[in-house]
Amino acid sequence: MNTTGPAHTPRTARPAVFLDRDGTINEDLHYLHEPEKVILCPGAGEGLQMLGQAGYALIVVTNQSGVGRGYFPLEDVHAVNERLSELLKPWDVEILAYYIAPEKPEDPSFGRKPKPDFLFQARDRFGLSLKDSFFIGDKKVDLETGWNAGLRESILVMTGKGAREEEKDPALGQRAHICGNLGEAARYILSLDSGE
Repeated sequence: MNTTGPAHTPRTARPAVFLDRDGTINEDLHYLHEPEKVILCPGAGEGLQMLGQAGYALIVVTNQSGVGRGYFPLEDVHAVNERLSELLKPWDVEILAYYIAPEKPEDPSFGRKPKPDFLFQARDRFGLSLKDSFFIGDKKVDLETGWNAGLRESILVMTGKGAREEEKDPALGQRAHICGNLGEAARYILSLDSGE
């Protein structure tokens, strides 16, 4: 299976929205690893519901260096992901997959953002069209992951660390669309689809 670059995409390939987790879907608590502390960001449930109903595959790609640093085990990351999926059930939201990079930034890693390898892996596994897909996140590294994979567009949300990222690098707004939260990002994507 090719997971490192472009591959043949079936004509019926489905678009996806790739999502950062902490600060994008749920509140960014420093090294979040306790399921009971998961709180959805404003607009997250509604936004993901709209995207799912529009036919987008919803896939989370998350760097979790707390595992590599020894702060908590990988099992805690899975437990937080399960809790997140539970909290999204009232909106009938299904996260198709969670891709986790547990390494520290300085350690070798297959899929740690901004590497696009998890996106290529998801494309091959689920038959996705990357050129029709989006990445939504609150950090520059999320935007870069989408750009590195050749996605249609990367979107920066102002929840989590989004405002700080834009302040550090004002040029981000020239390359990425900026939205207040995930709900606003979903409406923006759907407006592109409808040609508005």
